[in-house]
Amino acid sequence: VPCPVVLENLEQTVVSSFGTLESQPDFQTPEFEEFNGKPDSLFFNDGQRRIDFVLVYEDESRKETNKKGSNEKQRRKRRAYESNLICGGLQLEATRSILDDKLVFVKVHAPWEVLCTYAEIMHIKLPLKPNDLKTRTSAFGNFSWFTKVLQVDESIIKPEQEFFTAPFEKNRMNDFYIQDRDTFFNPATRSRIVYFILCRIKYQVRDNVKKFGINKLVSSGIYKAAFPLHDCNFSHKSEDLSCPNERYLLYREWAHPRSIYKKQPLDLIRKYYGEKIGIYFAWLGYYTQMLLLAAVVGVACFLYGYVNQNNCTWSKEVCHPDIGGKIIMCPQCDRLCPFWKLNITCESSKKLCIFDSFGTLVFAVFMGVWVTLFLEFWKRRQAELEYEWDTVELQQEEQPRPEYEARCTHVVINEITQEEERVPFTTWGKCIRITLCASAVLFWILLIIASVIGIIVYRLSVFIVFSAKLPKNFNGTDPIQKYLTPQTATSITASLISFIIIMILNTIYEKVAIMITNFELPRTQTDYENSLTMKMFLFQFVNYYSSCFYIAFFKGKFVGYPGDPVYWLGKYRNEECDPGGCLLELTTQLTIIMGGKAIWNNIQEVLLPWVKNLIGRCRTVSRAEKIAPRWEQDYHLQPMGKLGLFYEYLEMIIQFGFVTLFVASFPLAPLLALVNNILEIRVDAWKMTTQYRRMVPEKAQDIGAWQPIMQGIAILAVVTNAMIIAFTSDMIPRLVYYWSFSVPPYGDHTHYTMEGYINNTLSYFNIADFKNRSKGNPYSGLEKHTTCRYRDFRYPPGHPQEYKHNIYYWHVIAAKLAFIIVMEHIIYSVKFFISYAIPDVSKSTKSKIKREKYLTQKLLHENHLKDVTKNMGVIAERMVEVVDNNLRPKLE
Repeated sequence: VPCPVVLENLEQTVVSSFGTLESQPDFQTPEFEEFNGKPDSLFFNDGQRRIDFVLVYEDESRKETNKKGSNEKQRRKRRAYESNLICGGLQLEATRSILDDKLVFVKVHAPWEVLCTYAEIMHIKLPLKPNDLKTRTSAFGNFSWFTKVLQVDESIIKPEQEFFTAPFEKNRMNDFYIQDRDTFFNPATRSRIVYFILCRIKYQVRDNVKKFGINKLVSSGIYKAAFPLHDCNFSHKSEDLSCPNERYLLYREWAHPRSIYKKQPLDLIRKYYGEKIGIYFAWLGYYTQMLLLAAVVGVACFLYGYVNQNNCTWSKEVCHPDIGGKIIMCPQCDRLCPFWKLNITCESSKKLCIFDSFGTLVFAVFMGVWVTLFLEFWKRRQAELEYEWDTVELQQEEQPRPEYEARCTHVVINEITQEEERVPFTTWGKCIRITLCASAVLFWILLIIASVIGIIVYRLSVFIVFSAKLPKNFNGTDPIQKYLTPQTATSITASLISFIIIMILNTIYEKVAIMITNFELPRTQTDYENSLTMKMFLFQFVNYYSSCFYIAFFKGKFVGYPGDPVYWLGKYRNEECDPGGCLLELTTQLTIIMGGKAIWNNIQEVLLPWVKNLIGRCRTVSRAEKIAPRWEQDYHLQPMGKLGLFYEYLEMIIQFGFVTLFVASFPLAPLLALVNNILEIRVDAWKMTTQYRRMVPEKAQDIGAWQPIMQGIAILAVVTNAMIIAFTSDMIPRLVYYWSFSVPPYGDHTHYTMEGYINNTLSYFNIADFKNRSKGNPYSGLEKHTTCRYRDFRYPPGHPQEYKHNIYYWHVIAAKLAFIIVMEHIIYSVKFFISYAIPDVSKSTKSKIKREKYLTQKLLHENHLKDVTKNMGVIAERMVEVVDNNLRPKLE
């Protein structure tokens, strides 16, 4: 619906019900009332009218610095807004703060007529009659006794009564289950309706452009805050016996650390915070449950590698003093880097055996199947929640955002209705905005890529410094030298710097992405969130994963050979991997980023709000002689923000990417994610329940744009893990050697073995063939050597095709490509079969939805027939009476 039509229809509805909206100097303003001394009260001073929303502003007349012109404009806009709220049917009551007399709290109450009018406008589903069909059975069947300890105690949090529902209509009010007008609309629904009104009441008209909405007033400082109230204190029950104490119950059974092992009370979360927050915690809980299986398999694969690391033949050869100790490796940088012995990488080769094992292949295949199972079973769970939470046919028309409506100044002809409508900009203007937004996003992505290149240059430069400072007698036997090799030191420091840069760019881009999306001006809130989601995820994808992609697929792949190395920007020689490959470095990078991100997020989510609230309490407690009322306590909590839930989703989706995209290099990633998510659920619950103001409840059917993003990650994960195993790990070269090159005609062994693998994978280079630019800096004891070794499959010096790739190289390349094709096709086939075999909505849920829809329609039809029959009966009685009165005298 075009925005002017929405506003006109909205104003016509309000005008017909409550009178004319005013914006004239003759303002209607709320009366000031003294606080009645009941800190737990959720009502006006009369104790009858419930507080549905609270607006807070600072009285300009009591400010120390009084800018008369600006303050008068703000006061005028606020008075016009409050006057229009009153004319729109809302009831207001103002109370001064008992802690700070400059603050004024305007309490908003929506009467019954207002609630009914806007419930119809918003198509809110409300109860028709009790529903006896919704019987929820345990998913564990006969094992329910085993999970009873994990369930929420129903004697504390009682199950909600289920109802048949239908979109509310005032002319069918008698059809609805109205036992008590005060409780027919629950507090969450009341707050949602009032917020809908607050966002659409105007406060100024300038040049025929209407300015309206509480969000604009808050952002411009006319109001300091606007929020619904928590129902009680989280730490103890309310003194008001009629209070349901839902916040206290949520803290006790959900947010408290002692409830960490219990299932989440999703129905109460949904009732208190709305379906949008409820579906987030349902998804996060289900994701965490599925991670349990992935973590168990990942730990099993890790233990398999750990137990078998002593049987790793190629690692033994690296560490053997007569094999690895006698292999002289070529310098890995120009001039300053010395020759070095292979056995200095002994410890890293042992660690690599843990992660680069057969269990890695099994786990990568398993995770390809696991992610499909997770997504398909989540769709089924989501469908069940849609039925249980009554959002199957969410008929609420999403209205245009107030920010969009305020910019509707251009008149165009609607192609469908052929009527005039107002839009914020022309087609040409829209193209210009899209181009500018796309250019801004591209610029920031290029900035991230530039930072990655900077990290690469840092790696190259620092590796030269670390290598140049090796002691003359460096043999890898010193305890520090064993673990702090130049490769390890470079990898760890580069990963830490990369993480710091990631977090800095992330903080900056969050603000930039919001600015770009605001400039783009999406029409609805869903369009706004989807647009911001794609921008933020695209940025975060490049920001978090670019360094991992570089290590996995580019580092050490295009280095040439010692006599003819490849240079970055014509100056910096390309990085080389350890003789065992770059897999261990990728594992280090993932560990640092995942661990650092989890710590940083917990600091942001827990420590910062707690410190801010603590400072706020310290400032106000010294001045408080009485206990503050509920609205004042909530005001001193932190605002959640409209995009608070967006950041929670983004954090988890980035983690989901780490768990799936690079899991072949780090099988413990699901375990870390599982531990983090168990804490994340309770941390999010704790901060929402104790540290933040109550969010405005919102409806939602699903998790929105995050579902297709996860599906895209799942498809990409198959490719990345196959390529990690093929090109980053050393598994394929080892298999090729074992089955082909360890026995005749290529090998000298009489049986299949891994002996001699290290010698086979290191090529020879004649030191005399070094160019001056790339010649190494030999140290004492190596001058007598004429050759050095390097990681590649090339013909030795003196061969007719010296330094060209040998037959083993082409065998390995063919095997790698074949492995990728086979693995991808197998996993994609299994994924397709699973997706086809598991329907998105279970048969029982479909039957329940159809049955409920049928009974609801039947109920409405029967009620309508009763009304028609009753009316017909009344008409018939009147006709009989009329006929009787007219004919009786004549017959007599």
